[in-house]
Amino acid sequence: MNATATRAGLARGGIELRQLYTNGPDLIGQFLTPAIALAVLFLLRGRMYGDSGLSVAELAVPGLLGSIIAFNGMYALLNVLVLDREDGTLLRAKAVPRGMTGYFVGKIVASAGSVIVQVVVVLGVGMVIIGGSSLSGPGAVVTFVWVVALGLLAVLPFGAILGSVLDTRTAFLLTMPLMGLIAISGIFYPITALPGWLQAVGQSFPMYWLGLGMRSALLPDEAVAIEIGQSWRHLETAAVLGVWAVAGLMIAPVVLRRMARHESGSSMAERRDKAMQRAF
Repeated sequence: MNATATRAGLARGGIELRQLYTNGPDLIGQFLTPAIALAVLFLLRGRMYGDSGLSVAELAVPGLLGSIIAFNGMYALLNVLVLDREDGTLLRAKAVPRGMTGYFVGKIVASAGSVIVQVVVVLGVGMVIIGGSSLSGPGAVVTFVWVVALGLLAVLPFGAILGSVLDTRTAFLLTMPLMGLIAISGIFYPITALPGWLQAVGQSFPMYWLGLGMRSALLPDEAVAIEIGQSWRHLETAAVLGVWAVAGLMIAPVVLRRMARHESGSSMAERRDKAMQRAF
């Protein structure tokens, strides 16, 4: 990878992050959904889950963090690629020497950075208004860091893949099945409360393992009693997220190179015309 293009991409990512967090509408878009989720969980803070000693809200906060990594990590790249393909931004990047390298490095930095900021902010607010979560000890901190890092590696490449092949309408329609997947992934309620076949489906995707990893880092040791096999399953978490990361990192460059080769003024105009037709 060209060093100059990489440095330009890192600088671009930093600029985009600064713009994101100094723009009111963008900030609302970033934190509105997590804020609503935290408000709902705040109202549930007195509802205990069985004899676990923890409330439903306390159990759900780590899952909320996992869903932010999975959902926003993927959509951060997916949405920007779809929009940049339609408005010509990607085509302009292609016209600059090593412009595509700088473009993708910048988008990855901005997407990963925005997700990390959301996770840190939501975790801090959740600790204050709901409680139950804490990074108590070096082991918890290390677990938190590797789960976040490996989770981003597992979902960001698939955001790039989907953003390379979808248009605005199909990207929007993808939201519903993803929300359904969140519902069966033990994000807001322990997966052990679901039927066995739904547990198997949920465990096939990164969302469940991100939620489990976050719970293992943030909840007291006794909370493991409500998990499958009464274990945090760190090895399995690393293995599943690692498989998704390797698959994404192998497929994404191929899809992105193919997409970049086919970017042209005529293809951009065709996508824009289709978008205009849908609007009217």
